[in-house]
Formats: sequence, C-alpha cells, structure tokens
Amino acid sequence: MSVTIETPGLQTTLQGCPRTGYRHMGMPWSGPADSLSAALANRLVGNAPDAATLEITYGGLALTFDTPVWFALTGAAAQARLNGLAILPHKTLHGPAKSTLHIDMASHGTRLYLAIAGGWIGEAVLGSPSTYIPARLGGFKGRALQSGDQLTTPAQPDRLPALTTPQNLRPRMTDSCVLRAYPSAEFGQLSPASQTSLFGQSFRASAQIDRMGMTLEGETLEISSDGKMKSAAVFPGTVQCPENGQPIILLPDAQTTGGYPRIAHIARCDQHLLGQIRPRSKVQLIRRTTQAALKDYAEKSALLSKWLPGFVL
Repeated sequence: MSVTIETPGLQTTLQGCPRTGYRHMGMPWSGPADSLSAALANRLVGNAPDAATLEITYGGLALTFDTPVWFALTGAAAQARLNGLAILPHKTLHGPAKSTLHIDMASHGTRLYLAIAGGWIGEAVLGSPSTYIPARLGGFKGRALQSGDQLTTPAQPDRLPALTTPQNLRPRMTDSCVLRAYPSAEFGQLSPASQTSLFGQSFRASAQIDRMGMTLEGETLEISSDGKMKSAAVFPGTVQCPENGQPIILLPDAQTTGGYPRIAHIARCDQHLLGQIRPRSKVQLIRRTTQAALKDYAEKSALLSKWLPGFVL
C-alpha cells in the first residue's frame, strides 16, 4: 500500500512526536510546528495525537492514493480537491484507489497537516519519525518530499466514524497573531523602555521564517549586552534578542543553545500558533506572569482534553 507524491509543494515533511530527551546531546525536538492542527487531523482518522502527519508548508501538494486511504486535512486555509471535487478540512474523508488529492496554496496561515489512518510510516531516529532536515534524519530519507516519492501506508480499516472537528476547537487562520509570553532569564538586559516596547508594540514577522525560528521587525530594542553572551540553553518558544535589537522566536528545529540574550518565552499554551505565522503577519506579545501562563495552559488543556484525550500542548 502506498501514496505517490506528484507535486511536493514548497516543503513537505513527515512530522510526528517530537524528539524529546536529547537536547543535552545537541539534538533539537523537531515535530510539527503546529502541534494542535496535527493532533486534530490525527483525531479525525482514529490516530494517537502525535502520530506522524505530513506537514505541508504553504500548500501546493498533489499526491495519488495508490490504494484506498482514510485521511483528514487541517491547518492553514487552502482549497483542496479530490479528483477535481472540492473537499472540506476538519472532516474524516476517504480517498479511493488511484484518486488524486490536490491542495492549493494557502491563503492564510502557513502549514497544513495531512493525516491518514494508522499514521504515515517514517524512519524512526531516537524514538521519533519526525524529519530534521539539517541533519538529514528521520521521516522520509531525512529530507523534504520530492516528486515521484512513494510513501508506504499502513493497512487501512474498512470503515471509520465520520467525524468533524468541533468549530470552537478549530484554530483561526488570520494575518495577525497575539501570543502570551513571560519575561525570561536576560529580560533585565533590556532597557526599561524596551521592556515596555517588547510587550507593547505590534511587530511584523520578517521574511526570515523557517522551522528553526522567525525574526520580528519593529521598533528596535535596546539590549545592554550588545546582544551577545555566553551560550546558554534555549528551547522552542524562546525569544532571543541579537545586537540589532530585532527579536527572534525559536521554533521546533531550533538549536539547543544560543549566545543571544533570552528576553522572553512564548507561553506553552500558545506555542502551536507559531507554526502558522507567515511573513508580514502582525505579531504582538502579551505579558503574562509565569503563574498566569501555567493557569492559561491548564485551562486550554482542559478545553481540548475531551476531544483530544492524551494530547499534550
């Protein structure tokens, strides 16, 4: 049983559970940039929340189901067609043998997630099938998919319940993003005015966005260390400030240490939103205390738990 990639889009990779527990060895997490959208897709086809999905950056993917497949599509807003007929996201769908799925370019948001019943099969490295392109490991040959690639699919059930994601749980794709965040270790190296500006101004995401991180453009922040310090631990969600005063937010493929001051951290409850920010989007950080961020995380987890049992934001 297999699926053939006809057109891979800008960058399509296989992403499943993050590669946790190895950052002390210099190994990034990887995994889906928008973990909530990936989990919602998996829920619709009966998978565990962290089963491997295809992460499709900006759309533009076309593939052929060589054998019958149950699938679901979530994430960025994009038109999709199965054998030329429009299909809807956030629904359990069936692709007959030799049917072709086309996904247009996304109009809002950045990444779409395509799940199939049983999960996509990838090369597991350090307990995860997620693709980490810089080291060429995991996923499908450690790289983005290419035209002609054939992905092996697990045996498919004869039937699946016809599910639809509840409307109140569907992430809204827009050109602006508000992120809860709290001060981090080197926040005090910002000038008082820049401490206020970090949480007060509206930034724009620059064109420098990938799975490692994104740069924010806006009023320049003043940092007393000239933006440099001895390397220290960083994580997805860490906000660093280089000497040019333009903050950088780290994403799932981010390095494990960094030499720029860590001025803030995106609250865990909102980190999944980072995966849908595209160039020129407005980004605003809303200041929270660590206690408030923990409360926000507990409340959001409770909201999702009934539909996504076992999912960890």
